[in-house]
Amino acid sequence: MKKVLVIEDNKVSMYLMRTIIKKLGYIVIEARDGYTGVDLAIAERPDLILMDIQLPIMDGYMATKKIRAIEEMKDIPIIAITSYAMIGDREKILTTGCTAYIEKPIEPKSFIEELKKYL
Repeated sequence: MKKVLVIEDNKVSMYLMRTIIKKLGYIVIEARDGYTGVDLAIAERPDLILMDIQLPIMDGYMATKKIRAIEEMKDIPIIAITSYAMIGDREKILTTGCTAYIEKPIEPKSFIEELKKYL
């Protein structure tokens, strides 16, 4: 069974993503900050990582860079989940190492389509 690591500090967003992912039949691993997210990524080797950008302790940019620095994890898709929508934010997120970008608030139908693309 495929595993999805969700690194998200907002309880409502986490609940929504967890519910959708579980309904699709995937295992959900949860982290509330970037530091714990990196540790869980290393320990669990998920098939997909959903990465909030604004996180406590270590932001999503740094967490993504740390995960991408690990040779065996370079090919794991990382999708940024963020409310950042300013000019240049998307490019910054993608050049940091994220595979794709989903804007908050999450729209369930397009969120499911994006997940299926990478799982």
